[in-house]
Amino acid sequence: MTDIAFAWTALGGDPALLSWVTTAERPGTLAARLPVRRLARACVGACALAAAELGARRTGRAEVPGVRVDDGAVAAAFHSERLLRVDGRAPVSFAPLSRFWRTADGWVRTHANYPHHRARLLDALGLPPDAAPGTVAALLAERTALGTEEAVFAAGGLAAALRTPSQWRATAQAAEVGARPLVERAVLGAAPVRPLPPLDGDSAPLLPAAGVRVLDLTRVLAGPVATRTLALLGADVLRLDAPWSPELPDQHADTGFGKRSATLDLAADRDAFEELLAGADVVVTGYRPGALDRFGLSPEALAERHPGLVLAQVSAWGTYGPWGGRRGFDSLVQVATGIAVTEGSAAEPGALPAQALDHGTGYLLAAAVLRALTERSYDGAGRSVRLALARTAHWLTDGMPYDDGPGAVETPKADDAARVPPDAWLAEADGPLGRLRHALSPVNFAGGPGDWRRPPTPWGSDRAAWA
Repeated sequence: MTDIAFAWTALGGDPALLSWVTTAERPGTLAARLPVRRLARACVGACALAAAELGARRTGRAEVPGVRVDDGAVAAAFHSERLLRVDGRAPVSFAPLSRFWRTADGWVRTHANYPHHRARLLDALGLPPDAAPGTVAALLAERTALGTEEAVFAAGGLAAALRTPSQWRATAQAAEVGARPLVERAVLGAAPVRPLPPLDGDSAPLLPAAGVRVLDLTRVLAGPVATRTLALLGADVLRLDAPWSPELPDQHADTGFGKRSATLDLAADRDAFEELLAGADVVVTGYRPGALDRFGLSPEALAERHPGLVLAQVSAWGTYGPWGGRRGFDSLVQVATGIAVTEGSAAEPGALPAQALDHGTGYLLAAAVLRALTERSYDGAGRSVRLALARTAHWLTDGMPYDDGPGAVETPKADDAARVPPDAWLAEADGPLGRLRHALSPVNFAGGPGDWRRPPTPWGSDRAAWA
């Protein structure tokens, strides 16, 4: 079974549709010891096929539009947050306290890009709010990696001890992750739903998700990538954040294409929130498992109040096992699951060439939503789909056989850069945030959109209401 076929099967897709997918393989893109390029191609290919399938369903076509997956476009999209330029300025990357640290017995990686995560990290370490990286390094050099991980987690912060692949497989969480499907899918309550009107098959571009209302309750990075993709395909995506939790500006600019951005206090403005839920076709959540349940956003509660809704959830570690309630990010999942060891050296840990767990899971999440909408068009039933970065990591490390044996590193062809200019996958757009250079979407099918219809708006600048 090919990689795209595996992803498509995990999404419940019809295997017969795979014949409509072609690929342009470009060795050297996303080069790594692990088969990152193949994972990225599979996730994007499955997403594009799901979009083409929904487009055929809504236009009444007997055949789906042809899908083309180009490794060059995929690699650019998987680096979108690095390729972004705002009025010529490069984006701000990881904060000073988001990095690897040597410990008394190994390594630990922390994530402190957001102010509240930095505060929790320093509190867990017993350091003042203005502690410098050198002070943190000196302290962690005297502590154990696992002890630091547990202390930071207990304080609500983010840290992961470096594990080898075998050490990760020996954990209870790894066993739970490996026992789950790549995409968890369930049918929720059925009820009359707001039907999606047919689309004109001759109109251009073909927007399979036109008229779909998506309530975006996600942050960093897989969820926003998914909803950014749905916006490309025509969905009305409304991102909601708490008024007191602003997004990092460059991250918001990169993932905000095609969306509107509003703020809402879900507890204080409950009536307004319920009105948004009542008008939504899809709700996408990306917070720590259980964090939004008190707002009635569990699959069971939503199915009871809003039958026919599609609920998509993404998390770092899954909703199960001893780590089911933990916060996490792509960089930490790489460290805990052994990827950082595989991609590193004897001297220090390494990393994948892109945040491939985030991006790959994001495209799979968008694909799962598109497939759920197609299935709902037949029976009117709502759907629940769940994905986890750790489960995508399991596919990369344990479920995707190597082409040339473990440890083989893909190397670029000498003429690859000349044949595919980097700018081929980039575009520029003017908007309220300035002039933005951005990576184009790799989701490509015949007649489909080539770019977003609107640039990102400033964070929280839109009304918390459907257009």
